[in-house]
Amino acid sequence: MSITDTKKKYSDQELEKFKELIEEKISTAQRELVFLKRAYMNDSNNGTEDTSPTFKAYEEGSTTLSKEANAQLALRQEKFIRDLKNALVRIENKTYGICRATGKLISRERLLLVPHATLSIEAKRNKK
Repeated sequence: MSITDTKKKYSDQELEKFKELIEEKISTAQRELVFLKRAYMNDSNNGTEDTSPTFKAYEEGSTTLSKEANAQLALRQEKFIRDLKNALVRIENKTYGICRATGKLISRERLLLVPHATLSIEAKRNKK
């Protein structure tokens, strides 16, 4: 008998509900990622060719900062999607919801709020 056999696990029905939640979050996150990528890859200007050079410099600086911010948001979104997909793998392996530090079951409330969590609140507090 392995260590994981002695741990409490979520039922198949509960895992299926978590799977539905995670798949919905992945779908939403992927749509947001497309939007973010379009925002930072967009090369269109806002018609500033005929305005003063000073205003155009400010406009270009603002656009650059905005594109950088959107690129950072896109990277975070990609990580979020990857973490959610990893949670789906844990569901398939029947290890979803088990804290990787304590081996205890992560609370349902935590998983509903942070479905890709791998640490219980207890372990997260002890990590600090």
